Amino acid sequence: MPLDPARDRLASLVVACALAAVAVVVAVVGASPARVSAGELLGDTRDPGEAAFIASHRGGAAVAPENTLEAVRIALDAGFSYVEVDVGRTADGHPVLLHDATVDRTTDGTGRLDALDLAEVRSLDAGSWYAPEFVGARVPTLEEFLDVLGGTDARALLELKGEWDEAGVTRVLAAIRDRALDDRVATASFDATALAHVAAQSDTVHRMLILRRLPDDAARAAAEAGVRALIVDRAAVIDRPAVVDELHDAGIRIVVYTLNTDRDWGEVTALGVDGIITDDPFTLSDWQEGVALSR
Repeated sequence: MPLDPARDRLASLVVACALAAVAVVVAVVGASPARVSAGELLGDTRDPGEAAFIASHRGGAAVAPENTLEAVRIALDAGFSYVEVDVGRTADGHPVLLHDATVDRTTDGTGRLDALDLAEVRSLDAGSWYAPEFVGARVPTLEEFLDVLGGTDARALLELKGEWDEAGVTRVLAAIRDRALDDRVATASFDATALAHVAAQSDTVHRMLILRRLPDDAARAAAEAGVRALIVDRAAVIDRPAVVDELHDAGIRIVVYTLNTDRDWGEVTALGVDGIITDDPFTLSDWQEGVALSR
């Protein structure tokens, strides 16, 4: 694809503005850096060719309706160590698992999530669109998801969708803290300000910045955002493979989204990325085992 200098400058400006917002929030609240290491949640940095950890996307979108407890349980029962889910907020402020700004695509309802209260959202069928056997599946609350997670040894990546204010983040962190899951849950977002609110209220819950494009100095951007890991679009990493070593040298982990083919898995594994988010964790796991056996 031809380079678009104007678009690249705009992307860099957006990242810079987001990082500036983080600095302002952290300065106001006096947040301190996270005290726990990235290794405790994400493991050691990978070497080129070493298997990355697998994060089951939207719970387990290849095997059940995305962001439902049915999908989450299938992934956890299969032994996957990480599940990734999306968290939005209802009109009355309850965090629930939903990817889109509206409920139209993944339920039998219509309208914006932030215009529906929890009772209205809970009345929706979130499974019939996927397959008949999932009729009656519901949009889970964050608390329900964390209760399921807490019964396992697995870890979770919570993507905070859209913009989050201090009160919304407080509710998410309270749910995590009440279940003593601080060391097993990471918050992730495209919105650096949302992550700054997390940093202001917790020095144990990890934060991961999601990027479609890489800034010129990715390690510095991660440091300024106060995160220990970046979740990056695959194309951005393939376009600049040296960024993996740059981040590792700074102690930053790099996770790539959302990869569903052996070609993509092979490309990023060869670079030594630390994690792969995928809709199809079962096939990726089999692929990793096959690669290991072939050596």
